[in-house]
Amino acid sequence: MLKIVKRKSLSKKEHVVIQSLAIVLALLFAAIFIGMTGNNPVKVYLSMLDGAFGNGFRFKETIINSIPLIITSLGIIISFKMKFWNIGGEGQFVMGAVLGSYFALYHNTLPKPLLLIIMLIAGFVAGGLWGIIPAYFRTKFKTNETIFTLLMNYIAIKFLTFLQYGPWKDPKSFGFPKISGFVDNAVLPKIFGIHIGFIIAIILCIVVYIYINHTKQGYEISVIGESENTAVYAGMKVDKIVMRTVFISAGICGLAGIIQASAVNKTLAVTLANGTGFTAIIIAWLSNLNAGVTFIVAILFSALVQGGSYIQMTFDIPQAAANVLQGTILFFVLGSSFFTTYTIKRDK
Repeated sequence: MLKIVKRKSLSKKEHVVIQSLAIVLALLFAAIFIGMTGNNPVKVYLSMLDGAFGNGFRFKETIINSIPLIITSLGIIISFKMKFWNIGGEGQFVMGAVLGSYFALYHNTLPKPLLLIIMLIAGFVAGGLWGIIPAYFRTKFKTNETIFTLLMNYIAIKFLTFLQYGPWKDPKSFGFPKISGFVDNAVLPKIFGIHIGFIIAIILCIVVYIYINHTKQGYEISVIGESENTAVYAGMKVDKIVMRTVFISAGICGLAGIIQASAVNKTLAVTLANGTGFTAIIIAWLSNLNAGVTFIVAILFSALVQGGSYIQMTFDIPQAAANVLQGTILFFVLGSSFFTTYTIKRDK
């Protein structure tokens, strides 16, 4: 008989070996699937790299697509460190974009630097307030935050749908349900062809890493994540810490939303989030809740998606097959986290 036993410790070398083995197995398994479609696996893999980094334009697109993933993942990491399972990144992303877009649409005569700062602050505050709702019910009534935050995603999306089809619909769109585009004052500037959201993402990676690992509040988050009873015994105000932490976590997700609306879409639309909040959860787990590693993982994930789209055109592979290929790689890599936490032993 076999039994699953939690590991007491795992060296960095063992951790790297397990994750590297998972990647190798993923590529081998995916190669079998590619071969079944009648294509050469080596050529497909090389084309995926080419599609993600093959020239300056593709490289920039990969980076731009990674920006909302990086920022949203950082927000998710903060709450996950406290074992508050925030599955509402998608809704927080949307609500941040909604309030930030209000200023972009109706107060766009302000000077550009001032308007952009107000939009970013509004996005952070809106996302944070949207996250505080399930945090309040968790602290006061012990509700399940996983279900609560998940369901609030759909409320946020439907609220945005209402705005797009109702009060914010562009009167010049000839009846088509769309919100008018942002004026130049409300669009984030670019540096070397990449909007400054990338610089914000880099700064946030550093700030979140320091916040979690080298501050008093980060220590409180870790203690509550390990044991709420221990935190209470140590005299920590758990409810206050939970509310504050979730506000910051959700606020960062909201910040990602307004950055995407301003810099990429240059308007507000129901399709803005496009699963970013859910993808960020995968990236947070793949990075082992490490803010520094998140930056790299998000770019690699973006490259995987970009490369998957490229091989559809190059090899005439159906989108479903490309999705299977991406899912297979993610399945193996995520599965490796099980073996970094647990081991299987013979039950004597």
